[in-house]
Amino acid sequence: MQTLITSMQEMTDTFHTAVCARDLEAALAVVAEDGTVEDVPGGGARSGEDLRRHLAEEVLPHLPADLTTRRVTRTADIRTLVDQRIVGFTHDRELPWLLPGVDPTHRRAEVLAISVVAFRHRTRAAITRSLISSHRTLWDHTGLRIQLGLA
Repeated sequence: MQTLITSMQEMTDTFHTAVCARDLEAALAVVAEDGTVEDVPGGGARSGEDLRRHLAEEVLPHLPADLTTRRVTRTADIRTLVDQRIVGFTHDRELPWLLPGVDPTHRRAEVLAISVVAFRHRTRAAITRSLISSHRTLWDHTGLRIQLGLA
């Protein structure tokens, strides 16, 4: 079981690292074909080609230049991993995936983001393969809007 949880942690880290590096293929490589990704609030769950388009057009090219993340806590069981992270950035561009329709304020913000990541495990010939089946990030939207002068 410990190996399975370690694999889930590595997969979650791979997804986050790939997104921050703007590497679409590496991010999608750890998500199941019917897996979903969602930022709350900000948009509904996306999967398949809609997820590919969303990441390629609305997320990756719009990540702030100085984006930083710092994990506060991580909890996992055999199906789900939960990360609490402090995400910091300067609002230097539109963020259609997080603040749709809001022009850049050029203010710095640091907010809590909680990611709940679910996994699907398949075992064949004694080899277990896991992929992300759901990745939902809940943002402290109120705190973000206050720090950016939008509330």
